[in-house]
Amino acid sequence: MAVLVCGGAGYIGSHMVDRLLQEGETPIVVDNLRTGHRQAVPQNVKFYQGDIRDALILDKVFTENKIEAVIHFAACSLVGESVEKPLLYFNNNVYGMQVLLEGMVKYKIDKIVFSSSAATYGEPRRVPIEESDPTEPTNPYGESKRIMEKIIKWVSRAHDIHYVSLRYFNVAGAAEDGHIGEAHNPESHLVPIILQVPLKQRSVITVYGDDYPTRDGTCIRDYVHVVDLADAHMRALNYLRKKNPSDIFNLGSGNGFSVKEMIEAARKVTGDPIRILIGKRRAGDPAQLVASSEKAGKILDWRPHYTNMEDIIRTAWNWHKNHPNGFDK
Repeated sequence: MAVLVCGGAGYIGSHMVDRLLQEGETPIVVDNLRTGHRQAVPQNVKFYQGDIRDALILDKVFTENKIEAVIHFAACSLVGESVEKPLLYFNNNVYGMQVLLEGMVKYKIDKIVFSSSAATYGEPRRVPIEESDPTEPTNPYGESKRIMEKIIKWVSRAHDIHYVSLRYFNVAGAAEDGHIGEAHNPESHLVPIILQVPLKQRSVITVYGDDYPTRDGTCIRDYVHVVDLADAHMRALNYLRKKNPSDIFNLGSGNGFSVKEMIEAARKVTGDPIRILIGKRRAGDPAQLVASSEKAGKILDWRPHYTNMEDIIRTAWNWHKNHPNGFDK
């Protein structure tokens, strides 16, 4: 039996494929390569280039392979873009989920691990955020993920599909040996943007606001290493294999790091002074987002291995300095 990884050529998906291989599993990848990279998927892994909104592609995947479970990463994920292009996000993310679930129902596949987001919470009412807290997204991306969670819930009740939804926060880092890592164009995540300065791809890093009610005035976020994230998905899959009930879990380090602290950690790792420029606040940026992952610890027995920010950035730097242009030659 195989595990279908939707979006398996992307940043997180490719690390999940790597983990499945380490576990002796048989991953099958489907990816439209809109933001993913074919080079991120090993040649010995069966790969389908296609969009999960195309039912014919899924028919081909499900009929040619014995799929036991689905791990679903395929989604548009840029908050700013979602505000400008909400219809793109609802079509790609929500409709994509509908077509995927229709395929699972049709071919009687009863397990799915869903890559959700902390963006489902919106402005937090308390920190750390717990799974029982209200979900009131403040952008179309978060709204699309919340709708996707609701669709899974209702379909699971009607068709006996069991799911785990993983709401995670900022993802960072790369495989320890540096063979895969983060590669977006344009880049939107903080760690690779910071590392573009020592790579001489930008002269300065802009810090958006230094007047927040935090310890140094800059936004605080929870970061989880991509390898720890893959471990959580693996544990979620095994949890479903044991016929446990469907559930939702936060994934985070439980520690918040400010933007200035992230830059300082990168300075230590790279040895570069990394010049900063203070800019204006961005609309909709909460001062602090930190997850409580106690539930994942208790039920999935998941705990992040990477808890030191310098260790997380060290793995990212190892990837970026050897692959300054990502997967492009």
